[in-house]
Amino acid sequence: MAPQMFAITQRSFGGPEVLHGTQAERPQAGPGEVLVRVRAAGVNPVDSAVRAGRFPLFAEPPFALGWDVAGEVVAVGEGVTRFEMGAEVFGMPRFPEAAGAYAEYVVAPAGQLAPKPAALSAAEAGALPLAGLTAWQALVGIARIEAGQRVLVHAAAGGVGHLAVQIAKARGAHVTATARADNHAFVTSLGADEVIDYTTTDFVTAAGPVDVVLDLVGGEYARRSVRTLRPGGLLVTTVGHHPGMTAEEAEQHGVRFETVFVQPSGPDLESLGALAEAGKLRVHVGRKLPLADAATAHRLGEAGGAKGKTVLIP
Repeated sequence: MAPQMFAITQRSFGGPEVLHGTQAERPQAGPGEVLVRVRAAGVNPVDSAVRAGRFPLFAEPPFALGWDVAGEVVAVGEGVTRFEMGAEVFGMPRFPEAAGAYAEYVVAPAGQLAPKPAALSAAEAGALPLAGLTAWQALVGIARIEAGQRVLVHAAAGGVGHLAVQIAKARGAHVTATARADNHAFVTSLGADEVIDYTTTDFVTAAGPVDVVLDLVGGEYARRSVRTLRPGGLLVTTVGHHPGMTAEEAEQHGVRFETVFVQPSGPDLESLGALAEAGKLRVHVGRKLPLADAATAHRLGEAGGAKGKTVLIP
């Protein structure tokens, strides 16, 4: 009998209650792959969307969720020279294809992982990949943030937002952030120069003019955010399903519009790791839950208002 492992799977689309623990066959590393013993698996909003069938990345269930992972290499496939047995790694393998990181073990292409930064715990490293890569690829890959630019980050206390604030500051930008009043101290501690309470203050009046907006909300936020941009400025959104703006509409306002579609990247993970090692990037883990409590993690995430990331611990 093949070795077994505990994993979270689902047999149908639906609410958090469709997630259940099961014994599954432990995967094996193929050519170019490594087998990772999972120490932490991050939870992201896309997980809930896929689970519910709102974001159909996969075919019909059954399938296993999860992309964010940090852990230890316990087997190395043919041709892999990047990592040796026992190496501590982190990454977002295979996205947007299935990776099955809600499990005790996961197989990943070696090139989509990076060495875990010594400055981060396993839980912090497991929380970083998808949110960190999203922020990095938006602000560095697309916007090419430079020192002296003014950047507006929406939802700055959340998973992507709290990392985006730090990345923009590390690039030398002046950062304005939107967050509820009870999160202002947290966002300021990340390095934000100004924090706007979006529940009481019109950020359009308070924030502009800025060079770049990172919109993590979509809808009406995008339309309002355009009004904060200087001529030729850039609105980057992470919201693919209801961005609230098109490139053509943005052009009519004299600005630019781009959508970031996060991709696995070992080099980008190494850049994020270097920031962490330099003390310029910290990952806020708001909640750590046992892997068996994945459904609870989804319920809490869908309730909203959380700071940072939630992590599952096998």
